[in-house]
Amino acid sequence: MPLDPTKLLAAIPAGLRDPLLDTYREIASNFAEHRWSPSELEGGKFCEVVYWICHGFLAGTYVAAPTKPPNMVADCRRLESNPNTGKPGDHSLRILIPRILPALYDIRNNRGVGHVGGDVDPNLMDATAVYSMASWILAELVRVFHNVKTPEAQEAVDGLVERKTPLIWSAGTAKRVLDTDISATDQTLLLLHQALGWMPEAELVASIEYSNPSVYRTKILKVLHKARKIEYDQAGQRAHISPKGSAHVEEKIIAPRLNIKK
Repeated sequence: MPLDPTKLLAAIPAGLRDPLLDTYREIASNFAEHRWSPSELEGGKFCEVVYWICHGFLAGTYVAAPTKPPNMVADCRRLESNPNTGKPGDHSLRILIPRILPALYDIRNNRGVGHVGGDVDPNLMDATAVYSMASWILAELVRVFHNVKTPEAQEAVDGLVERKTPLIWSAGTAKRVLDTDISATDQTLLLLHQALGWMPEAELVASIEYSNPSVYRTKILKVLHKARKIEYDQAGQRAHISPKGSAHVEEKIIAPRLNIKK
C-alpha cells in the first residue's frame, strides 16, 4: 500500500516538515521545467531544513522553525561527533546525510547561483546534482521515519511532485485539462506528465470525466501501455508516464499550444 502523502513524515514537527516538503517540490518542479537557477537556489534552503531535522533527531527535541546554521560544514561535523543514539536510522541522520549536506549547500553558495561572481553559471549538471542529492536525502528520511524499504520511500517522494502547466487547472477536487479539443488519450498523458509519479486510475477517470471506467481502461490505459507511453499497473489500478510518453506530451501537446520553440 503506497504511503499517504498527507501523512508523510508526520513524526517531524510541521514547522520543519512543511518547509522540507515545500522546498523539495520547488527543486523537483523547477528541475523538470529546466529552470536551473531556481532549482539550485532551493537546494540551499532544503539543506538548512534537513540540518535541523538531523539535529532534532539526535538531540531528541526539534526547533520550532529552521534557521541558517552559523557554519554548515562545521555544524554538520558536530552532528557526526554525537554518540550513537541506538535509534533506527542513526547512521543515516548522524553520518551519511550530514556528509552530503555541505556539498549540496556549496553548489548554492559557490557556483554562481546564490551570489554574483561564482565559478559556474546555473546549468543542467549542477541542477541534476542538487535534484539527485535532495531526492536521495528526502527518500532516506522517509525510509527512516516510516520504516519502509528504499523503493517504497522513493515512490512516496516521486508522488510529492507535479509539473506546472497552464493547460491543467485544479479546483481542489479533480484536475481539469482546459483545452476541450484534446482527446481523452492525450488528456491522460498530460495529467500523468504533470503528476510525475503514479496516479490512481480512478483519479484519471474523474478528471477526464470518462463515462465508462472499464472502456477507459481498455481503450486508453492498455493501449498507451502497449505503446510504452505509460506503465499501467492493472493490479494496483494506477498509471505512470514513461520517457516516451513525456516526450510526446512536451513535443506534441504542450509546445504547439503554448508556442514553445524547440
